Amino acid sequence: MAVRERVSEYRARMRARGFRPVQVWVPDVRTSTFADEAHRQSAAVAAASRQSDDQTFIEAVSAPWDDEA
Repeated sequence: MAVRERVSEYRARMRARGFRPVQVWVPDVRTSTFADEAHRQSAAVAAASRQSDDQTFIEAVSAPWDDEA
């Protein structure tokens, strides 16, 4: 059986089970560009103050998960 036939049959089985194919594009984590950007973002987070007004607001309007009804 050729690869094309196996793939076609697999897709037909999955569709019969209620699934559909989805193609997703994601960043290539192997590139130096990705590594540079990840480093830049992590450095920015590390340099940011630990507590901000935004975080205080989020904590004020949030309920603990175990208290939800």
